[in-house]
Amino acid sequence: MFDDLKGKAVVVTGGVTGIGGAASLAFAEAGAKVLAQYHGGGPELAAIEAAGISTLKLDLTETDGPKRLIDEAVKRLGGLDVLVNNAGGLVGRIPLAELTDDFIDTVFDLNVRQLVHCCRLGAEVMKAKKEGAIINVTSIAARNGSSPGGSVYAGTKGFVTSFSKSIARELVGHGIRVNCVSPGTIHTAFHVRFSDEAKLEATRRAIPMQRLGAAEDCTGTFLYLASGRASGYLTGQVIEVNGGQLMA
Repeated sequence: MFDDLKGKAVVVTGGVTGIGGAASLAFAEAGAKVLAQYHGGGPELAAIEAAGISTLKLDLTETDGPKRLIDEAVKRLGGLDVLVNNAGGLVGRIPLAELTDDFIDTVFDLNVRQLVHCCRLGAEVMKAKKEGAIINVTSIAARNGSSPGGSVYAGTKGFVTSFSKSIARELVGHGIRVNCVSPGTIHTAFHVRFSDEAKLEATRRAIPMQRLGAAEDCTGTFLYLASGRASGYLTGQVIEVNGGQLMA
């Protein structure tokens, strides 16, 4: 179904663990050339590299991080056809009354600033070919808000959604499509770290499909949005992947 992805140059940020790791593996299985950026790493790194995926340890929140990523992609992959901006995180659950400038800056640098620059620099490479796909990972929290302590995270994901729609209009004339994947509650290390089992079980019971998502539940949507043959008339859209947790 996604034969047009064979040989395509694909970058996945946060591309070793969780949703990003599953996306990297799916693109590689589809025959794409993949560069997976990561910061912290983890036991999944060996499986990613064993699949023939090129990896790059890099802190995207550093001033030159996004440029180093895009430059390395062009060097290793010979160009850039698909950019998946998946890197991001909650950082911590901090109540409104306890928010500080340092915490806000940290969350914005991680979820917003680096993504903006990756889009900016990646689009410049894609413009030369007049073709490309940018897929930004937002969250169900952008529509529903976060559970207590995640207000800044939810706000940054709202930014990702509206920013993506804006640049979709700006870049469409260059042949570049921009869309979002919006996961619901996906049972990855993100929730292992920031949600206890009681909270996850309560969430599971409220989901119509009666289960939490797995990282692999998102991969088909990434492939679909990357494939010009499958989704060539789609831009500026947000696809919710949540088992019915949110029905738009």
